[in-house]
Amino acid sequence: MLDAESQTLKDIFLSERICTEAQVLEIEEECERSGKPFSEVIINFGLSTEDQLLALMAEHLGTEVVDIRYVEIPPEVLKLVDQDMARAHGIIPLSCDNSMLTATHKNPFNYQIAEELRFITGMDVHVQVASESQIDDAVEKFYPLSIGSVHDMLVEFVSRQADENISDSDLEAAANETPVIRFVEVILTQGIKDKAADIHFEPFEHDFRIRYRVDGSMRELPNPPKSMAVPVISRIKILSNLNIAERRRPQDGRIQMRLLGKQVDLRVSCLPTSWGESTVLRILDRTVVNLDLDVLGMGKDVLAQIRDLIQLPNGIMIVAGPTGSGKTTTLYSCLKEVNHITDKILTAEDPVEYDIEGIIQLPINDAFGMNFLRALRAFLRQDPDRIMIGEIRDFETAQMSVQASLTGHFVFSTLHTNDAAGSVTRLLDMGIQPFLVCSSLVAVLSQRLIRRVCKNCRTPYDPTDEELSRFRITREELGDRKFYYGKGCVVCNNSGYKGRKAICELLVVNGTISDLIAKNAPTSVIAQKAVEQGMRSIRVDGINAVLNGESSAEEVLKYVFT
Repeated sequence: MLDAESQTLKDIFLSERICTEAQVLEIEEECERSGKPFSEVIINFGLSTEDQLLALMAEHLGTEVVDIRYVEIPPEVLKLVDQDMARAHGIIPLSCDNSMLTATHKNPFNYQIAEELRFITGMDVHVQVASESQIDDAVEKFYPLSIGSVHDMLVEFVSRQADENISDSDLEAAANETPVIRFVEVILTQGIKDKAADIHFEPFEHDFRIRYRVDGSMRELPNPPKSMAVPVISRIKILSNLNIAERRRPQDGRIQMRLLGKQVDLRVSCLPTSWGESTVLRILDRTVVNLDLDVLGMGKDVLAQIRDLIQLPNGIMIVAGPTGSGKTTTLYSCLKEVNHITDKILTAEDPVEYDIEGIIQLPINDAFGMNFLRALRAFLRQDPDRIMIGEIRDFETAQMSVQASLTGHFVFSTLHTNDAAGSVTRLLDMGIQPFLVCSSLVAVLSQRLIRRVCKNCRTPYDPTDEELSRFRITREELGDRKFYYGKGCVVCNNSGYKGRKAICELLVVNGTISDLIAKNAPTSVIAQKAVEQGMRSIRVDGINAVLNGESSAEEVLKYVFT
């Protein structure tokens, strides 16, 4: 269902015969799939440039296109619109001449905004059309968000006590109230500042809980009143173009907005529960994730091996580990390493998390029949050199990946297994013949992400006998080395940890390992032989991280020795 502005643009493009009904249908499907606005999809489809689109909008409205970057706006004009209204609607007042205010805002087809401006200022309003990115930059420049404490925002909420059983007809109005808009923006902005990976909005019977996931660990914020759950979650659904009246089915959406002066992409998931909709925002901020193999924290010997392996002309390399172990970041870093003008690289991802220039990336969408298998089949007709398949989930995808590798392609993918040798067994369990695994699989990298001890408050100590016993090392082996922990400080938000690193094991499929695979050897036998040939296990890599002062015993024990 298109919003009013998108519907107007659709009508304009059809009336001007810029696109056909069939093209409009494709655009609407893409809007529904990605959550992107109609105008952005039009540009992405190559039907219009941004300048052409702005000129068309201005012509339809009987106004002009303005370049805000070259407009000198007097301070007294800026004061005509307060911060809350400017940020809520993306309004920039440009000039004032007697009783006429000239302004621009993000939704020029929304005449109610102009009427609200006229009512507030007591002036006639002339709306001009401007680039959305210029408006975002101007809002951040002239109306910067003053982040107060979440506690201050909650005091304002408590005094309101909104109706928890609000009707659908009043839902949108409640979600667009200034305090709700400001609260959501403060929560999102604070999440970006804290480099959170996810923000969780969780309604319970008597509470409304908000939590951040930072460095893999959850942090709870002060709880807003339970009555604010519906307006706040509805505000998020409006931002992500979801149906705010639908509270019985799961919904997925996407928010693209400018926060702290940078463009941020958020993936939204709404799940109906007994006490409301549990809503999770996954923050995809490219400035937080450094797609570089050197910063992942792996040993230099492992990095050297990986760099050699990913340059091979064909084969399959698998990155294994549970959810949240950094598999995707490692794959992206590998792709960035081999991304040369001489090679064609295609990826199929669910979802596409980060755009990499020069790589063709396809989002998986089961609703439209685009799964990993179908994507892989289509890829082989595109003459690729390297392919990334987000995950090998079934026999068909595994079989097609093997065929792709045997016909001269290098395939990157992931598996949800606990160790490197287990990935070999998993492929065999899927039904892939042992000789095909031997012929196609070149390596398996199994990894976990552990938190780094904060360098600012890192403190050495002598480990207890129990800790040494759990690490299976003796006092003699330890020598004069220390263990470390973080006391907690301002830098790490009193958590004792700052950032994360990967601990891993790399199983290279050589002749000896191939012989074991061909004989259907057990996982433990393959792992043992790999260690004998020089593979450093995740357990040993974790111990090294503790002895080097990079992480704590508690952290490594949690992920490796349980």
